Parts: sequence; structure tokens; C-alpha cells
Amino acid sequence: MLAHRLVPILNVSNIRESFAWFEKLGWKKGWDWGDPPCFGGVCSGACEIFLCENAQGGRGKSDVKMTFGPEGDETGDKGVWMSIWIENVDAAYQHCLAQEVEVAWPPTNMPWGVREMHVRHPDGHVFRLSQAIE
Repeated sequence: MLAHRLVPILNVSNIRESFAWFEKLGWKKGWDWGDPPCFGGVCSGACEIFLCENAQGGRGKSDVKMTFGPEGDETGDKGVWMSIWIENVDAAYQHCLAQEVEVAWPPTNMPWGVREMHVRHPDGHVFRLSQAIE
């Protein structure tokens, strides 16, 4: 099997609020379907994520503030975890703070050779924003 494209689908509780959340990260709403919309997509460059309101997968935000570290729990959130490779984690961190996007792990040099931070979607999906350490 040769895959030509991979698009994750996230179960969200409110698609309109999710479009707005992704816009805070700098992503754009690509399209929506239904009246009112119940399915759609967000895009950043060549990357796309589908959003499905109340279906197609699980979700669930934990009460734990951090995903990693001594007080963290990487199993608490019941949504999808995704790794997104970006150019500048520290700039993304400052942008997320300014946009009031929940940061669940601050920029940290990890032992596997990446600088990484985590942001959490209101439905418990976690995005690992990473860049290679040179």
C-alpha cells in the first residue's frame, strides 16, 4: 500500500469553536459541510486536519495541567495526540501565550533531539509542536 495523503479526523464538541481555536494557532478554515456545519477542515500550508462534531473518534480533556514532567500525565487526555513539526517552537510559544491557547508543556529540549512544546485543544486533543535541535 502506498499512501498519498494522511488527514487525521478529530472528534470535537463544537466545530465553530474549534475553527476559532485553530485560527488562534494560525491555521485557516479550509471548508465545512452541513447546515449547520458538522464536518470540516482546517489547513496550514500543505497540512490539513478534519474536524467532526460529536463523532468519529474520542475526545476528553483531563484536569491535569501538564502532559509531561513530575506533575504531568500523558495518559490523562482522551483525545488524539499529534506531532506537528514547525520552524520555531519558541516563537510559537509566545504566539500561543498571546492568543491564550492552553500550553500543556513549555518549550523544552528533549533527550530525543527535538525542542518541543504541547498545546491542548479544549476537547483534549494534544499537539506536540516540535523542531529539530541542531
